[in-house]
Order: sequence, then structure tokens, then C-alpha cells
Amino acid sequence: MDWYNEAPQWADHGETVTMQSGAMTDFWRLTHSGITADNGHFYYQRQTGDFVARVKISGKYNALYDQAGLMVRVDESNWLKCGIEYIDGIQRASAVVTRDYSDWSMLSLPNNPASLWLRVKRQGSTIEIEYSLDGADYQLLRQTYLSAAQTMNVGLMCAAPVGIGFPVTFEDFTIQSA
Repeated sequence: MDWYNEAPQWADHGETVTMQSGAMTDFWRLTHSGITADNGHFYYQRQTGDFVARVKISGKYNALYDQAGLMVRVDESNWLKCGIEYIDGIQRASAVVTRDYSDWSMLSLPNNPASLWLRVKRQGSTIEIEYSLDGADYQLLRQTYLSAAQTMNVGLMCAAPVGIGFPVTFEDFTIQSA
């Protein structure tokens, strides 16, 4: 796996990857505030064709917009990130799809769960984002067009847009051809 904006502290122990997000980091483009940020942390591998990526995430979110999850990236203007985003003391399942401009959707999760499971499926230019509170029962969060590019970078993402950073653990990350 490779890094785009390496996290200040991290360890890859095979089935478990830990990261400490750096302060004032994010992935975002233009919408609402006009801000473009491309300095979040992304630990990825290249994937060609259709795929299914899965991971379990657990973080110690404490500041507004602390976030961790999966990212699928073509380039700085075409990507998606999904996972937990911490807003007003509540963990939310979040998805940001960016095609020049970022487009954000989210929903509140019950009782700030200790962990969240994510599954991202690519079929052609379409991506489906699913989440689970137990690793078995998945719910569709979003379906979107991303890109017709044959090869994309797929992996683990975290960022702390306004905070000092936080630790996150990713477990059982897999990517399988579909």
C-alpha cells in the first residue's frame, strides 16, 4: 500500500492499521465555503475494474468534523470518502462525493457506536456505499456516479479539519475484484 499525505503516526500490522490524524487536515473542494483542502491522510492501493472494499473502523473522535473511513480516488478533483464524521458530539455516517465540487450527505448513528463497518462496491462508473453497525446487516447510504476510469486508488482515510487530530483503528480491510 502507498500513502497520499502520510499520517504523522501510523502502523500496519496486517489485519489492523492504526493512524493518528494530523491537525487541520481534510479532503474537500469548493462547495459552500469555497475552500479546497487536499491534505487528509490516505493509505491506499491501486485497483483496476470492479471491486468490493470492506473495513471496520473505530476512532476516538473528539472535535468537529473528525472523520475516518474509506476513500476511492481518481485524482484531486474526482473522489469519494465515506465513514464516520463527528458533528456536534454525534457520530454520523457520512459520504462526500467530489466531481470538481464536493457533495456531502450524512445520517445520525444511534448511541455513537464503538465501531462502524463500511462496504464500497464499484460496478463500472457506479459506486454503492453501505454501512453496518454489526458487520452483518448492511444499509445503503448512497449510490453515485464517480468515474469511468479503469483504475482507482482505494483505501483508508482520516482527517481532522478543525481539531488537533485523533487516533483511529482500521480492522480487516479487504479489496476483492467483483
